[in-house]
Amino acid sequence: MKLCSACLLGLACRYNGESVPPEKVLRLAKEEVLIPVCPEQMGGLSTPRPAVELKNGRAVTADGEDVTENFEAGARQVLEIARLYGIDTIILKQRSPSCGCGQVYDGTFSGSVVPGNGITAKLLLENGVKVLTEEDL
Repeated sequence: MKLCSACLLGLACRYNGESVPPEKVLRLAKEEVLIPVCPEQMGGLSTPRPAVELKNGRAVTADGEDVTENFEAGARQVLEIARLYGIDTIILKQRSPSCGCGQVYDGTFSGSVVPGNGITAKLLLENGVKVLTEEDL
């Protein structure tokens, strides 16, 4: 049993109201239990919502709205679910400001990526949860 970004399982919860279900994640879901989580929704953000990128460690929209508190609240909820079920591995959406692991968008809203972790990925890694992305499968 693993946690998984809900958008990777086909739930329309991305910022733009869409999902991005890669075939390899859907195949894995047929082999083992993947519990869907969306840290951004769990932190109180709506769907759809403005795109967010990390800038100077903060989660901000293109017009400067700081939603870091929502991202942090959602990250804590995902960690609590992992602890509740004794889950030690999660599959997260690469490059997301919440879920990105190893790469995130650079905060310029230009599509450029930089090394780094999203807010949820960082919290999970700090607490011993193994983070994979759909690209690691």
